[in-house]
Amino acid sequence: MAKSRVLVVGTGGIGTVCAYALEHGGLAEVTTVMRSTYDRAIKQGIDIDSVDFGHDIRSWRPTAITRSVPDVSKQGIKPFEFIVVTTKNIPDVPPTVADIIAPAVTPGKTSIVLAQNGLNIEIPLAARFPTNPLISSVVFTGASILPNGTILHSDTDMQRIGPFSSPLVPAQVAEEAARCYVSLYNPNGNFDIILDADVPVMRWRKLAYNSSFNAVATVLQMDTSRIRMCQNVVEELVIPIILEIRAAAAAKGITLQEDLVHAVMTQDGAESFFKPSMLQDYEKGNLMEIENLVGEPLREGEALGVSMPTLRLIYNLVKGLQVKIMEEKGLWEARYQPDNAYK
Repeated sequence: MAKSRVLVVGTGGIGTVCAYALEHGGLAEVTTVMRSTYDRAIKQGIDIDSVDFGHDIRSWRPTAITRSVPDVSKQGIKPFEFIVVTTKNIPDVPPTVADIIAPAVTPGKTSIVLAQNGLNIEIPLAARFPTNPLISSVVFTGASILPNGTILHSDTDMQRIGPFSSPLVPAQVAEEAARCYVSLYNPNGNFDIILDADVPVMRWRKLAYNSSFNAVATVLQMDTSRIRMCQNVVEELVIPIILEIRAAAAAKGITLQEDLVHAVMTQDGAESFFKPSMLQDYEKGNLMEIENLVGEPLREGEALGVSMPTLRLIYNLVKGLQVKIMEEKGLWEARYQPDNAYK
């Protein structure tokens, strides 16, 4: 049986683990897009220290490595059955995810797997690729790149996968695509990678952490342990945001767990001194995932009549920090816009 052709876009820690798992399953031939690490990967391969696959994986390479997203029509290459997107999602700064993957998408053929955080990430993809199945993968996997380039896969792979709804794709087609992807990724059922009808619940559950701890840690430039040591920060910022997210989810018809506050508060170890992803990006001078982690749940909740004053405050603060990074990168100019009333 021919292997499924899979393109992985975004080969940081999570993307590399996904690429390795898909190849390891034996049912997929994987092409990875690597920009900054292309030369190293071609010459030396990729070293992986994995809790699931082994701690001494040396010089691994997928079926193919490319420096940019291939253009299937111009290059005359076979279509991809799946494109797995693990990049950070920053819709406020071009290029968008849709722009990045467009050359590799074959209409009506390619299923697009969004292994990204946040809310409403599928909407621009459904508009751009109306005949392509869209698949949601909520990832609970710890993976990072060490200074020497080794991929450290520290927490066992756990994913909840299901179809996004798209107006022109029949529900059964989208569900079958999601089912097929799970079978490629986890053919022997050895890992906690499953089809889950409650994927929207899982997305909102992750937002309860990302909209609260992730965003608050960034604004205060504090790790989660230090935040928990400051009761006023927890009681006036973190917990109110968690409750606002719960209320917004409820307005959408999604019920989050009763012990949500406790679950989010104890998600990181009490003395782990963990820095969430948004804070890590800010400290490195990288653009942050703000809109889908903070902005979208805020807009969604307020549109349904939910009062979310704490989240609105934090959202505007992290937006200000984003402007600082954009200016450093030459993406924002310090000048008044014509419609600015505060000139």
